[in-house]
Parts: sequence; structure tokens; C-alpha cells
Amino acid sequence: PPSSSATTQGVVNEPLESISADLGFAGNTLAEGLVVSICLGGAFVGCLFSGSVADGIGRRRAFQLSTLPMIVGAALSALTNSLEGMLFGRLLVGAGMGLGPPVASLYITEVSPPSVRGMYGSFVQIATCLGILFSLLVGTPVKDIDRWWRVCFWVSAVPAVLQAIAMEFCVESPQWLYKCGRTNEAEMQFEKLLGPLHVKSAMAELSRSERGDDGESVKFSELFYGRHFNVVFIGTTLFALQQLSGINSVFYFSSTVFRSVGVPSSLANICMGIANLLGSIIAMLLMDKLGRKMLLVGSFFFMAFSM
Repeated sequence: PPSSSATTQGVVNEPLESISADLGFAGNTLAEGLVVSICLGGAFVGCLFSGSVADGIGRRRAFQLSTLPMIVGAALSALTNSLEGMLFGRLLVGAGMGLGPPVASLYITEVSPPSVRGMYGSFVQIATCLGILFSLLVGTPVKDIDRWWRVCFWVSAVPAVLQAIAMEFCVESPQWLYKCGRTNEAEMQFEKLLGPLHVKSAMAELSRSERGDDGESVKFSELFYGRHFNVVFIGTTLFALQQLSGINSVFYFSSTVFRSVGVPSSLANICMGIANLLGSIIAMLLMDKLGRKMLLVGSFFFMAFSM
């Protein structure tokens, strides 16, 4: 899911100037900014519903549902001849982006053993980096081939289609099945994931975890004061600082920025994508050895130094 989301997200980077020229809003920086940012607006709406959708229909079906707006939105963007059509297509893509990745993180947590959970979680970011790098590579011929940007949007729909098909062959989350009272199915999924020897211990651990959750009632208002506030504040602030660092601007407008200082955008974008990928691989290898906090502190200091 993160790979397909990143591909549809970053596909406008290189072709943005060609899109604006063909659709008649060249030089209109507000319209160009809307083509980019409306995708994030759709993602905001999608992520609001990701938790309820995942709990309602299961993790696998939530993944598949998230691909629908991405496929339809990419197709609309590829076929449109107007700014309005492009904006609507990008809004749909954003909704799928907001719905899928949060479920991916939840799914990985629920199906992976605790000893390698951090490393498996890093695959989310690696998949995102690969998706962005792929979208940058696909956009490279846009200056040489007329209306290549339409091909870019069609190509961006392919990972979403593959995701919808591939999830049919993946296991459902045993934790979700257990919460729904489908204990036998949860045991079957654990057997596929861990082998028959570990089913009983996994089910016992799951039972203890669920009993602990059932005994604790948390009001929504408690997220803003009291014992839960620190967790919410730290998590929210980390994500806010990550976004305010300008990472989305880099992935959306790097081609324009590099060209403005005389650097070939195609080469610079590929180097940027590779650097992003290498950082994620390093994090994956060190996540369960150094711990989360050490990696956060180190990465933030390195970002500040680079700035």
C-alpha cells in the first residue's frame, strides 16, 4: 500500500509543468499548487476514516478498498482535459492515500513477531521510497515525449491494481478476527504466519492482550489531558515536525527547484530518491538494535545540520 500510494503521490513532480501547459494554466502558481496540495487534502479526509474502515471490514478489505479511489483518480487525471478534472482526480487519489498507509502500519504490527516488528515496520518507509523513486523515473521522458504525463498517471494506477489483487493471497489479521469472535479463523491465520507449533502461545498472548484492553475504558477527551496526553502530544508533534520540515515540498516541487538553479532535474531527482531509500534501509537495519529514540534523535540532528 505505501508503494502504490507514493507512486500516485509523487507522479506529478516531473510532469507538473507539462500538465499546466497542456491544460491551460501555465504560469498560474496557485493552480499548480492546488494540483499538488489537493491530494493531501484528500489524504486528510481518507485517514479520518481509515481506523473505522479497518475495524469494520478487516485489514485486507480495507487495503483493497483504498485502491479504488487511487485507480479511479489516476484514470480521471490521465483522461482529463481541464483543471477541474485534474483536481477531482487528484482528490480521489489523496483519499486512497489517506486510507491505505495507516492500515498498513496496523496490519504489520498485528501479523509480525515482536522481535522483528521494528524491521518489518521499516518496510513501509522503504516501499514509500521505492514508489517515489519509481514515479520520478517514469516522469523522466516527459520533456521529450508529447503528453507523456498522461502515461505517467496510467502507470501510477498499476501498483494500486497489483495491490488489490495481491491482498487476496495475504492472511487476514488474527487480532482483528479474534476481536470479531472468529477464534478458529484466527488460529488458522496464526498457523500460516508462525507455523503450527506457535499457534497456542500466540493465541494465549492475544487473549491476554485483549483482556487487558477490555478492562480499560478511555474517553476521547482523555487524549487531550491526563495520562494519555503525553503519548498523543509526542506522537502528533513528531509527525508535525516531519511534515513542517518540507519533505512534501521536496517530493512535489524538486524538479522545478533543481531546474531553477541549473541542475538537471532528472539526475537530481534520482539522486534524491536513492538518498531517501538508503536512509530507510539504514533505519530498517538499526531499528531493533539501537532503538526508536536513538534513530529519531540522530536523524533530526542530521536533518538540522543539512538545513
